[in-house]
Amino acid sequence: MNKIKSRLRRARKVRIKISELGINRLMVHRTNLHIYANIISSNAKILISASTLEKEVRLTLNTKLGKGGNTFAASIIGQRIAKKALKIGITKVAFDRSGFRYHGRIKFLADAARKNGLNF
Repeated sequence: MNKIKSRLRRARKVRIKISELGINRLMVHRTNLHIYANIISSNAKILISASTLEKEVRLTLNTKLGKGGNTFAASIIGQRIAKKALKIGITKVAFDRSGFRYHGRIKFLADAARKNGLNF
């Protein structure tokens, strides 16, 4: 079993548990260059999204080292997703890390989202 299949197997277990709960989930995906966050409803519709590909974020990241594959970018995305969620009235979500380990960029994104008002 390779790394991708193992990650997807771990992600499947978490998503099954979250679907049983029936609440919105904060899904995080990362690549080498970018990080993405979506809040997805219980019926699999994307409600809010934020990523390092957004124009405002790219302008902020141009002053720092790197383009979006670092912890500074992850914390910005965590802040943006939390502010967008609070704006439409979402305060409680389940955290779906997509099978990635909870450290580094994933942890910084989650901590920034918690500091800005999301509960999970």
